[in-house]
Amino acid sequence: MKTKENTAKIDVSNEDFNSLLRKNGLKITQPRLRVLDIVSTKTSAISQPELEKILGTEIDRVTLYRILASFEEKGILHKVFDLNGTATYAICSPKCTAQHHHDQHVHFICSVCNSVYCLDEIAVPKINLPARFTLHAIGINVVGLCDKCQE
Repeated sequence: MKTKENTAKIDVSNEDFNSLLRKNGLKITQPRLRVLDIVSTKTSAISQPELEKILGTEIDRVTLYRILASFEEKGILHKVFDLNGTATYAICSPKCTAQHHHDQHVHFICSVCNSVYCLDEIAVPKINLPARFTLHAIGINVVGLCDKCQE
């Protein structure tokens, strides 16, 4: 299964990151820029432990946790849980804001390598809720084998 989303990396410049942070009222710091750089180069969502491995001693665990939390709160990243219940993070749509996330799309989780891919091109069905129910989020996960694990 090869899709555009799981093979293409997001092409963003450092200036785009600066603009994104400014737009969201966040200070432009090297740790924030570094996290954005790493997440934007991944073809699948990335977990905090994976980020910690890549970063080494560049950013301590508490700072990384705060960065991920603030990015999620501002609509810069969205969180998806893998098959082990570990939170993974992916870049949100440019339309996302702190008030309204537009990350309601299908996620593909590989049952072998546990990688999580955003499948933006698959429409989420309209949900008709009973009276006085309010929708906050939709989570649809599809589990199978990614293209790498099928080889």
